[in-house]
Amino acid sequence: MPTEFDTLDNEALWQILEYWSYWELPPRVGVMRQIPLPQPDPQLALAIQGVRRCGKSTLLGQMIDRFRLDRVNCLFANFEDPRLTAHLTSELLFRIVNLFSERRQTDQPLWFFFDEIQNVRGWESWLHTALERNEKECFVVTGSNASLLSGELSTKLAGRHRLVELYPFDYTEATLAVPETTPENFLAHGGFPKIVLSGGDLALRQQYFRDIVERDITNRAGARSSQSVVAVIQMAFESCGSELSLRRLAAVCGLSADTVGAYLRAAEDAYLLFSCPFFSHSSRQRRVRNQKYYPIDTGLRRAVVAGTSPDLGKSLECSVYLALKKRFSEVCYWRQQRKVDFVVVDQGRPLPVLVSWGEPQDRHHLALDEFYSTFPNSHEACFVSAEDLADGFATCFPA
Repeated sequence: MPTEFDTLDNEALWQILEYWSYWELPPRVGVMRQIPLPQPDPQLALAIQGVRRCGKSTLLGQMIDRFRLDRVNCLFANFEDPRLTAHLTSELLFRIVNLFSERRQTDQPLWFFFDEIQNVRGWESWLHTALERNEKECFVVTGSNASLLSGELSTKLAGRHRLVELYPFDYTEATLAVPETTPENFLAHGGFPKIVLSGGDLALRQQYFRDIVERDITNRAGARSSQSVVAVIQMAFESCGSELSLRRLAAVCGLSADTVGAYLRAAEDAYLLFSCPFFSHSSRQRRVRNQKYYPIDTGLRRAVVAGTSPDLGKSLECSVYLALKKRFSEVCYWRQQRKVDFVVVDQGRPLPVLVSWGEPQDRHHLALDEFYSTFPNSHEACFVSAEDLADGFATCFPA
């Protein structure tokens, strides 16, 4: 027997679009995100990608004020709405654009904000076609998977899109949302917007982790169940900041090294964690050395790893990694007898970064002596401590 989800006439579709759009009331802007956005250009789609629940939908609403847009000319659609589940093909996108264009007869640009567009089959080819024939329509799309909005998008839309990555709140944004936030609370609870506003809700953090694993990793990695995926990611979270052997992890989890690698790649695509390779000018050395892994959020890590220690030093290291990740194309580590926490390349020269909760220790200086003997042309090192969290590490690293 047909259900209401099997058919979707224009009036039903319009009601769904009206529900997600802000034609009557403005959006709740919340904390204005501290992220640069390119100026609107009808010839270029704007793709915003990031982990689930980091605030992508809210950022779309904030763009109305940031670009001084007329709300009635802005259409929002969320492709995780269950009323659209049976219709997620490129045909739906054609219908939405045509319907809005017919009902908004105007000389002003029309804006289309498509949230979680990776759920729509064939959206890349559709968007390519839409941009080819476009004159004044502006398209903004979001997604929770890096490979969908970088690899495939780059192939289909070479030179026709701009990419912006959004992360959970950093400490500065968290204090704008909740002024009494302390560095210790931020490192313990993390920066997911709703978590910050809820005071660090543990159950909600655990639910976020389960949702990301179930909806963005398990199927994409070809896993039979989420249980083995969870085990791999939990161990990667527990060992964050330490070199991780895939073979050893595979032996502990009862999986093959290839399977563990596939799970970690899928987790990285979903922005749940990031790999940190060994720094070397030799590609062979980079390949043979183990990688380190860092979570997208310190509070998410604390919600799923065993133990009750606050582990603030490790959480600070994670926060420094994320700050570097936003500024540089790649973040690495280095170790011989001693380790340098992070190495980035700035203006063609290595920049070593060392992290400590308090003042630098002798081991940090000894590690730098080793590093400089190997890379004598490097920049002067950056020392980062807990005090630098207050300004989001703004004075620590080059812009």
